[in-house]
Amino acid sequence: MKNEIQFFIILLILFKSSLLLTKPYINPVIKEDAPDPSVIKVGKNYYLYSTGEKIFKSSDLINWKFVRRVFEGKPRPSFVKVNSYWAPCITKQNNLYILYFALSVWGGIDTAGIGVATSKSPEGPFDIVGNGKLFNSGEVGVKNSIDPYFIEDNEKKYLIWGSFYGIYGIELTKDGTKVKNIKNKFKLGGTYFEAAYIFKRNKYYYLFASIGSCCEGDNSKYQTVVGRSDNLKGPYLSKNGSQMLSNQFTVLLSPNKKFVGPGHNSRIVKDKNKKTWMLYHAYLRGKTNIGRTVCLDEVKWTKDNWPYFEDNSPSSTKRVGPYV
Repeated sequence: MKNEIQFFIILLILFKSSLLLTKPYINPVIKEDAPDPSVIKVGKNYYLYSTGEKIFKSSDLINWKFVRRVFEGKPRPSFVKVNSYWAPCITKQNNLYILYFALSVWGGIDTAGIGVATSKSPEGPFDIVGNGKLFNSGEVGVKNSIDPYFIEDNEKKYLIWGSFYGIYGIELTKDGTKVKNIKNKFKLGGTYFEAAYIFKRNKYYYLFASIGSCCEGDNSKYQTVVGRSDNLKGPYLSKNGSQMLSNQFTVLLSPNKKFVGPGHNSRIVKDKNKKTWMLYHAYLRGKTNIGRTVCLDEVKWTKDNWPYFEDNSPSSTKRVGPYV
């Protein structure tokens, strides 16, 4: 009996400790334009990279401080003239921080491409590899080649990408800075999707993506969707068993009274309580002049292993944050 009481007391202390180390928050957690977030944890800190070449730093996923621009003081990539830097994906490989990014002009579906840069520090600045180009739309045969995402699976490295002309994947070289064979791409999703992200949980691969118009303020139709597969290369199925290759999906995040256009999510982050969290961008309804802010919400899981968010939309009231 004495041992049982002691065990209960220890559990109570641990529970109270975890509560003390969590913080309340209200979305958005970044109240400025920082769309298409990509996140990496380094030691006790998190780093978030966004469209616009911004780097932010946080110790709790809630309070973010601007660090610098990605190419600050360094040559910018130039394989697309009059270019815009979009949708970065940050990784760490071989003791280097490797940043994949899209370079394009609005509507430049034939000239858009994926770039690559490296740094010894997550805070940058980053050096482009060569002229910065991994490949462009013409070389890889996929229009609007933007929105890169890196994943490693079974000791092979892959880049996943695409925006409304199909979601594709291709194998990278061991150092992650080149394509192994540009002819050997594979298709994962149809023409409704962009901003792909794949998360492995237990036996399933989950393909998160965004649909609809991203950037029209209060009129944006952006939503976050998902499908799953038991193989990285698919096929990815919605809850009702239809294929994402055929533009079918399960909706995860939709607009509500406070937010519109929730989408283009970061990697899922696990906290010390094994809860899963996602950062994504959304407009504040009626205040879209601010730009696409960054929101944080817990990804929950059904008994049959499907992800979901409370109310299927961004949280707009005070919540308890991650235990980091």
